[in-house]
Amino acid sequence: MKLSRVRAIAKKELIQVLRDPLSLAMAFLMPVILLLIFGYAITMDVNNLRTVVYDMDRSSFSRELVAQFRESGYFTVIESVERHGGIDTSLDMSRGQVALWIPADFSENLRRGKRAELQAVVDGSDSNTATIALGYVEAVTERFSQRIKGGLITPPIDTRVRVWYNSELKSRNYIIPGLIAVIMAVIAALLTSLTIAREWERGTMEQLISTPVKTPELIAGKLVPYFFIGFIDVALSVAMAVFLFGVPLRGSLLLLALISSIFLFGGLSLGILISVVARSQLVASQIAMVVTFLPAFLLSGFMYAIANMPLPLQNMTRVIPARYFVSVLKGIFLKGNTLGLLATETLILTLFGVVVFALANRKFKKRIV
Repeated sequence: MKLSRVRAIAKKELIQVLRDPLSLAMAFLMPVILLLIFGYAITMDVNNLRTVVYDMDRSSFSRELVAQFRESGYFTVIESVERHGGIDTSLDMSRGQVALWIPADFSENLRRGKRAELQAVVDGSDSNTATIALGYVEAVTERFSQRIKGGLITPPIDTRVRVWYNSELKSRNYIIPGLIAVIMAVIAALLTSLTIAREWERGTMEQLISTPVKTPELIAGKLVPYFFIGFIDVALSVAMAVFLFGVPLRGSLLLLALISSIFLFGGLSLGILISVVARSQLVASQIAMVVTFLPAFLLSGFMYAIANMPLPLQNMTRVIPARYFVSVLKGIFLKGNTLGLLATETLILTLFGVVVFALANRKFKKRIV
């Protein structure tokens, strides 16, 4: 392989990209826009649950209980109703997500040392939010019960919980790193999926075939400019994650750059392979979206835990490179992992890039013979 030929092909490809505003927009604006949209739209945090209160007791105890819900930060009392039907109406019209019904004998039972009842009704149309809301209700009522007891009963176990790596349990801290991996998987394949197909559509591929440029030189030359573009996209995404979304970067920036480069190489090679097979820019872009976005979004562990998937799907995720890049980014961002801890993921991403690059070379040779 002669570097002069690779450099010539790379220069030619770079000139084509610079002359194509659409390609430039897709290269630089698309990752930023996707990260902004998904970064703000996707959240697993459940706060400010719209709460309706039906207080039949109207005592100091019931008011203190409602105040506990308000002060928790998880519930926002939007209205107090005067009859039980008001709860039905509020939930039916989706005004409220949680309803609290405090019976008339609530304070009387507390004074007598009896068990006081509180009914919490949760809108289960969103099962995830409903499950979390029930946990919040139980936590608030348990704290209220302890205050009423006055600490007279000492629990047999003193549990002290510490959360590592994401102490505030902000979903954004683990969603954004995974989101970067998904976006880069899509962008890398899209960038190069059009290169070979564009040459066929414009009728310039025959000219390239007639030159002394060898297949590996042509493929490598096509990759080089998009590699630097993709690396700039990674840098922009990381900067947005840290400075815009406030995600902590506890690991080595140099290690992040190294493994991102390996992942980009594999993604760009996949795009070249798609472009070689498709020979049409429209078809190539559609294939690139299907084989990157859906697997990366659904099967990489970005949104859904791989351990909770059926065994066949768990095995399928092993061939999806985004799975390993998601693990790498979360490890570097949140845990400060070193290369030793990420060696397996790095090796698999390297192997994927080499194999796909070799397949692209082999497939392109068959096409031009």
